[in-house]
Amino acid sequence: MSWLLNLVYLSVAILAAPWLLYRRVILKKRLGDWRHKFLGELPHQYPQRPCIWLHAVSVGEVVQLGPVLEQLSSQCPGYGMWISTTTVTGQEVAKKLYPQHTVVYFPIDFTWSVARALDRVNPAAIVLVELELWPNFIAAAKHRQIPILLINGRVSERSYRSYRWIRPLLRQILPQLHQIAVQNQTYANRLLDMGAQPQQITITGSIKFDRVETNRQNARTLEIGESFGLQADETLLIAGSTQAPEEELALAAYRTLHTEFPKLRLMLVPRHKERFEEVASLAEREGWPLVRRSQISLVGKLNDASQRPILMLDTLGELSACWGLADIAFVGGSLSRRGGQNMIEPAGYGAAILFGPHTHNFKDVVALLLDADAAQVISRPEDFTSTIRELLVNPQHAAEMGRRAQQLVTAQRGATRQTVDLIVAAVAPLNQVKQAA
Repeated sequence: MSWLLNLVYLSVAILAAPWLLYRRVILKKRLGDWRHKFLGELPHQYPQRPCIWLHAVSVGEVVQLGPVLEQLSSQCPGYGMWISTTTVTGQEVAKKLYPQHTVVYFPIDFTWSVARALDRVNPAAIVLVELELWPNFIAAAKHRQIPILLINGRVSERSYRSYRWIRPLLRQILPQLHQIAVQNQTYANRLLDMGAQPQQITITGSIKFDRVETNRQNARTLEIGESFGLQADETLLIAGSTQAPEEELALAAYRTLHTEFPKLRLMLVPRHKERFEEVASLAEREGWPLVRRSQISLVGKLNDASQRPILMLDTLGELSACWGLADIAFVGGSLSRRGGQNMIEPAGYGAAILFGPHTHNFKDVVALLLDADAAQVISRPEDFTSTIRELLVNPQHAAEMGRRAQQLVTAQRGATRQTVDLIVAAVAPLNQVKQAA
């Protein structure tokens, strides 16, 4: 099976090679460290210090690891923490957020790359965030008797339909996991149907709620607001994690409403850094002055807001703090077919939350928010401006939506503690061996 998978991966790599070459040579995109990815040449872990390897695919999963790493480091003080990512942006954010830990790229699932990576790191346990199931990697770890835990597990309806095509393979992979911590009973049932065993599964809730900041006066949020020159009496609409055409809709709403509501401000936060220039040009073509986060600092902060320029957050890893400035938060990827982005962060700050109808990636969170009357759906692109106007006309209603959203986040906390307890229990046998020695 392992070598059959190698052939499949090699075939995919050959087919993808022209596209990867185009991205690297023409588009100047970085593809990550191929020694890590293709050969598994990760740094060597010091033999005298055990480590725990946590894998987070990209930015969202990397940020989620914050409270887990904090509690895990406290409970396992003698352990090093290794964080792997798949994407370049995930790598950049991990290095920025967790400079005290070792950050590497996850090896591609070839037998030779995963074997070399595991031999070099030799972790006491491996922690996979959400649903990262690589057969050769999991088999190699199991062969070395390294416990593998899946945390914050979720199986969306779309993924569930897709995974059923490879159910025979999943029935071999899932039982090899030591523990599976899932967000809710629905996801647990789907994993059981895919081949997991009941004794493997623990329902912990979502760690996304635990890491969410609720204090608008935190240092990072205040610094961003000060650098943009935002004033306390202004009403800020943030269109965050956006994709085309959501920025155009936000600009059209601002164009229509800014005269009627002179204290209204707009901040755009594109989902992908590859679109920063495109979105900046979009605003400038319409004649709006534009202030970009990457081009200002506390030293050169914007003091003259008389023209009320459009603001743009074009830096990585800062949106979570920036949501704390929002009075109204539109969460993007939801009027396109992307499936929505994380709306828990603006909920934690008590912003009035809006999103489109396409939110299947966060179906459970959306259900919680809508049941609590703590968010509102913009059903059609043409309703964007009128929905914003309704909240501006009735700020009390907007504030009450935000208050209910923040209360919901607070009530959902506690998953991190349960998750860390499972990880600590997995490395307990190693601790007993060390103590006996």
